[in-house]
Amino acid sequence: MPIREFMREHFRHFNAAATVDAAQAYADHIDAGGMMMVTLAGAMSTAELGRSLAEMIRQGKVHAITCTGANLEEDVFNLVAHDHYVRIPNYRDLTPDDEQALLERHLNRVTDTCIPEEEAIRRIEREVLELWKAADESGAPRFPHEFLCELLLSGTLEKSYQADPKNSWLLAAAQKNLPIYVPGWEDSTLGNIIAARATDGTLSSTSCVKSGLEYMRHLAEWYSETAPRSSVGFFQIGGGIAGDFPICAVPMIRQDLERDVPLWGYFCQISDSTTSYGSYSGAVPNEKITWEKVAKDTPKFVIESDATIVAPLMFAYVLGW
Repeated sequence: MPIREFMREHFRHFNAAATVDAAQAYADHIDAGGMMMVTLAGAMSTAELGRSLAEMIRQGKVHAITCTGANLEEDVFNLVAHDHYVRIPNYRDLTPDDEQALLERHLNRVTDTCIPEEEAIRRIEREVLELWKAADESGAPRFPHEFLCELLLSGTLEKSYQADPKNSWLLAAAQKNLPIYVPGWEDSTLGNIIAARATDGTLSSTSCVKSGLEYMRHLAEWYSETAPRSSVGFFQIGGGIAGDFPICAVPMIRQDLERDVPLWGYFCQISDSTTSYGSYSGAVPNEKITWEKVAKDTPKFVIESDATIVAPLMFAYVLGW
């Protein structure tokens, strides 16, 4: 039975029904000529979401991405070091001594998966450092994602691929020249590394990399040009800065720039965050009406579940699998 047909038959109530409703509304939005911003929080790249997200990008179902610095870099880490990752299925039972033993093996744990320090992180550091140096010397700063996209498109890493490149969402996005936004990049591993290289004098400063404020300006211009022609939807995986940063662009444009642009035309969030005092991640969609992010009649969905389960199912549904 095709996945779409299976979901329609069995996902009939509660979060399951919300998943089908949101997926169908996503498909309807695209079929009507709309576009979609996808935001990635959590460790979606280490969870290998690219296995479905990359095809969504290739098939024109995703038109812009906002992600954390971790999701940006971890897609590339996985691409070149997949065979060296170590899965820890019993991670809930680890003692502090077990964790220390992983550290001594230079394995950085993300829930049930360990990212290998040398094969992944230091391997990419050596490559991207040369691009940072060139930008530093030329005085031509670029966005964080542009360095990694150039690295992927150059073919330099191809001989080192251990994962199938068709499963890299960043490679698919680079090939499509999708707008990518990475707010708060400095708290990522590569963000930490560039700060260290500026501190030890390898780079003259960190000014070779553009900031989050410049990302917001770019996003505002992209949205201002795009939304009047094609309604832009918002598909949010998790919460945090990956979701809050881009959704704020619309009230900024409307209230601070005083430009008349449409609100986001679709909203869906997959989150396991419960509604709590002052939490953006747990805020219900209707709260966004008061901030002029979505309209009262915008299709709005919340799926309270694990995004590593729900997002691939929804992408499969939209793709008609």
